[in-house]
Formats: sequence, structure tokens, C-alpha cells
Amino acid sequence: MTEPNLSPNQERIASDIHKLASLTNPSKPGWTRRPFTSWYALGREWLQEQMAELHMSVHYDAASNLIGSIPGSESELKPIMVGSHTDTVTGGGRFDGIIGVIAGLELVRVLRESGITLRHPLEIVDFTAEEPSEFGISTIGSRGMVNNLTEEMLLRQDPNGLVLKEAIVLAGGNPDLISEQARKPGDVALYLELHIEQGPILEQSLHRLGVVTGIVGIHRYRIVVEGSPNHAGTTPMTMRSDALTGAAQLVLELEALMNLAYEESVVGTVGKLNVEPNASNVIPGRVEFDLEIRSINSSILVDIIAVYQEKAKRIAHQRGLAIQFDSLSKSEPIRVNNEVQSGIRSACQQTGSTLDLPSGAGHDGNQISRIAPIGMIFVPSKEGRSHCPEEWTSQEDVALGVEALIRAVLLFDQRLD
Repeated sequence: MTEPNLSPNQERIASDIHKLASLTNPSKPGWTRRPFTSWYALGREWLQEQMAELHMSVHYDAASNLIGSIPGSESELKPIMVGSHTDTVTGGGRFDGIIGVIAGLELVRVLRESGITLRHPLEIVDFTAEEPSEFGISTIGSRGMVNNLTEEMLLRQDPNGLVLKEAIVLAGGNPDLISEQARKPGDVALYLELHIEQGPILEQSLHRLGVVTGIVGIHRYRIVVEGSPNHAGTTPMTMRSDALTGAAQLVLELEALMNLAYEESVVGTVGKLNVEPNASNVIPGRVEFDLEIRSINSSILVDIIAVYQEKAKRIAHQRGLAIQFDSLSKSEPIRVNNEVQSGIRSACQQTGSTLDLPSGAGHDGNQISRIAPIGMIFVPSKEGRSHCPEEWTSQEDVALGVEALIRAVLLFDQRLD
């Protein structure tokens, strides 16, 4: 029997990526499409139109995830889900998240053009706000889908006073129904995602495709350091309670902890910092900063934070400062099921040179793994760059990734019950 043509349309994919990437905030650097903004809404309107043109059933769930679905030939089977996200970091690139959603569209097109009907229903998902949001929470949509969006999270406010619950409503969701509509274990047969690597390994090793073996867990905290604001010229150095110098020491303390030897790799970052009153002639009285640590080993994350909190308390006491820790969010590390890895590896090896590697970035798969097996395919990132305007993956590599995804869906459609 002749194999149907599973080659995606490279030019069509590139055109879709360009169109979606162009729907960005022109007042921000790079390709910026923050969640819960007008630019984000425009992108989703375009995506919804594409789904409708493919005769998909389209709706927003309670957590405001945009979902397009097509039925399978065996309606009693649970759906195979393919997805990613279309929001970006400020100053981000054109490929992170976007290619996974566009790959879902191209998957449906190839199935239609080849006359293939899957046994399983198929869902293409654009998850809401995968990137860290102004509410201090990431993977908002996938958290909501699996009922891991707590009431405390839903009541968080952004810097403008908008409550997350209200933002979800504005994005088409209904937070009052999140628990009721949440997916439960067994409701999804499998979740698959195509993503850029966001690192240099595939490019440097001359591989075109990556089989993801696991996804790091990410623990995020907001630290508030309070001292005493005072005149910068009249307050002696020995009589200051400077919140910024204390915060600076805390940042360096985190870096020192990250550079110790651990059983498995761990990284930590302070990427956001606010100083009050933020004047050149006033000793800072309050500093707020966000930190995150990442590892594939959850016990390492817990142990590091425990040690860091003790060190931070000692530093604060020595400097006469008050310190407060607020846990913003936690996504636990996951290991991809060996059978799922094997199936994805088989699909990739039919398409291009393949390497197994873990993901150092978090993904919506961290959340979806609570209810279903998950798998991911990586394509190379030029010079390992991501979360910046220079982020780039060639058209050829994106198309190879889409073909590998198509092959993986067809393979698992036959294997899964």
C-alpha cells in the first residue's frame, strides 16, 4: 500500500508564522504579543479564522484556551491533543510557541489533503499565557485545563490592578467553571507538541530533530526586601538600612548556590527587580524581585529554596532589613514516558537526524502531564537564541518538525486505545 503524502507545505507554514508574528505590539521591542492584550486578541482572531476555514469545531474553554477539534472515526476514543501557545515574552521572537500552534493547523491540512481520518478525535490548542504573565504566573491556560489554577492565583492582580479572573473573562473564558470543566486523568489520550529547542545542542551536534526526554520543573518566588528610605547624602554608611544593597547580596547568594555541584543540573535567575522610591538621591527603602530555579529533579528544587531562605533571613537580620517570600507558582519536573519517547523517536528518525535531549525550558506539557502522557519534538534554534528578536529556526527545519509531528500523530493514533 502506497504511503500517503505526509510532507507539509513549507511555504504555507512560513506564511502562517509570518502572519501571526506580525500581529505584535509595535511600541515594544522584537515580536511582542503579551497575553490579555489587544495584540494577543488579534492573533487569536486570526487563528480562529484559520481553524474555521478547516471546518474545525472551535471554542474557548473555561480557562480561555482556544481549541479547534475534528472528530475521529471511533468517537468513543479520547482525543489526541496537539498544541502550544501564541503569547510571547516582551522583546521575544517569532518561533517560540507559535510553531507548535501553526504545526497543528498544518497537521489538519495534511490530513484533509491526504484523505486521512484519524481513529481518535483531534484537538489543536492555543494555551492561554504560557509565558510568565504580569500576574506572576505562567502556563495559566494549561493550569486551568487541569484544575491547577487556585483561587489565590485567580485573585492575583497585575500592576494595573486587573484581576486574573477578569482577564480570563476578557480572553473568552469563564473562571467560575474552571473546576467543573477541568480535564481529568484519562480524558486525553496523548498530548504532543512541536517546539524550538531554545538552546544550542541540536545545532552544535548537527541534528535536525530532538526527542524530548523530560521537562524541567520551575519554582518561582517573589521576594520583598524592606529597609528605611533616607537621604543619600546625610545618612552615614554605617547607619543605613538599604533595601537595594541587601537585595543585591541576595541575588549574588542565589548565583553562588546555583554554582554548587548537584546530582542533576540546576539553574537559577533573578530577571525582574523593582526599587522604591527609585530616586538617585534616596536610599532605597523597598525592593521587590522575582527569582526562579529550574531542574529536572524536584527534590533539588525544594532543598535549594530551603537553604536559600535560611541564608536570606540571616542576611536580612545582619543588615536590619525585613524580608518576605511569596511563592508565585510551581511546575513540577516530568520524565517523558519511555513508550512515548520510542514512538516519537521512530517518527523523527523517518524524517531527519535525531537526538534525545531534555528540555531546560518549561512548557504547557508540565501541566497536561497531570492528566495524560505527553511528548515533545524539538527543532534547532540558531546559535541557541530564544526569548529575543534574534530567535530563528529555518523554514526547512520547521517543516521537518511538522512532518515528524504528523508521523507521530498517525503512529500513536494506531497504537493508542
